This record gives sequence, C-alpha cells and structure tokens, in this order.
Amino acid sequence: MFYTCQNCGSTADNYSDLCNPTSEKLDTRFCGVSTIQICEGKLPSMQYSCDACGSVSADAEHLCNPSRIK
Repeated sequence: MFYTCQNCGSTADNYSDLCNPTSEKLDTRFCGVSTIQICEGKLPSMQYSCDACGSVSADAEHLCNPSRIK
C-alpha cells in the first residue's frame, strides 16, 4: 500500500513520511497550495511547478499549468 500527501501529491510507502497522508486515491489539483505546506523531506522530489500560481507537485497531472523544474 502507498500513501499520498494531500498537500502536494508526493507518495510514500510509509504513512509517517508525509505530513498530510491519505491512502485514498486523490483526483485533485494542488494549485494554490503554498510550498510551506509541503512535507520538508519531499521538497527535493517536486518535479513540476504551476506557471499560473507557483504551486509545486511531484507529478504534472496535479497542476493546471505545469512546467518541469530545472
């Protein structure tokens, strides 16, 4: 089983590795979520940012206007 962070979409095998975990499948966008709410240990795994609002996510499909972070 894996868990997903409800703040940024990061996934982990351990519930305690995320700051706001859920085992439910999320079908949501993370636009508008402040980077302050992202699990500190997961910040390096953020691969995309939203060109519209600056939110970040590990997966492009979680943002409305994603760009790969270089």
